Amino acid sequence: MILTQLVAGSQRRVQAVPLAERMALEQRARQMTAPAPSFKRALAQPGLTIIGEVKRASPSKGLIAPDFDYLQIAQDYQNAKIDAISVLTEPDYFQGRLAYLEAIAATVTVPTLRKDFIVDASQVAAARVAGASAVLLIVAALDPDQLKRLVDLTHALQLDALVEAHTAAEIKQAVAAGADIIGINNRNLQDFSVDIATSQQLRQQIPVTCLAVAESGIQTPSQVHQLATAGFDAILVGETLMRAPDKAAAVAQLRAGVVA
Repeated sequence: MILTQLVAGSQRRVQAVPLAERMALEQRARQMTAPAPSFKRALAQPGLTIIGEVKRASPSKGLIAPDFDYLQIAQDYQNAKIDAISVLTEPDYFQGRLAYLEAIAATVTVPTLRKDFIVDASQVAAARVAGASAVLLIVAALDPDQLKRLVDLTHALQLDALVEAHTAAEIKQAVAAGADIIGINNRNLQDFSVDIATSQQLRQQIPVTCLAVAESGIQTPSQVHQLATAGFDAILVGETLMRAPDKAAAVAQLRAGVVA
């Protein structure tokens, strides 16, 4: 299963770094005092906010952006008045790099999200040191104790956590772990199939005290309108924006769906 392979790869990369180095990185992150731009505040703005994704490839679609000028993409998103930017840092299947996130966070003023298959505190710390505002935590990739520890750590490091679920049971686990931003992934990470209806079916399972984010498979203004009507606070859009030659026009088209 794809998720199992992704998590195993992440665990291998973590274990390849000596424990002393990982602990030193976490200590460095804890000593940082200047907060990054608030991801949660950006998503809580009135209306449906948009997180644009920077990614070169994916397991399901292969190479998406052969000419991957990630800094220009991020700048195009910011010029299009995107609300936040998600950066893939997973190297094996998404051809991501932590260096991409670090460079983007240093260039733009909007909040950035580290999107990866995080399994260890050192990866959260690395995101903080790289300048990220938030990290993605996937319920299906973590046991309940791990999830709770990592959610607590994000808060201790002045980060936000986008806690991702795909089922009602996973939403309950996210809430139990203390999540205050919950994403519903329309993509099944076991086989990478996508069903946009997943978000609409599960939206009411997210408590009103949490921000709700719809992720994956969002392509049209009509879909955006449906998600806005369902009560989502934000959407995360990757491939649709990555393939668009005019990022500003693509973002404007999605925003048009909010008031359609």
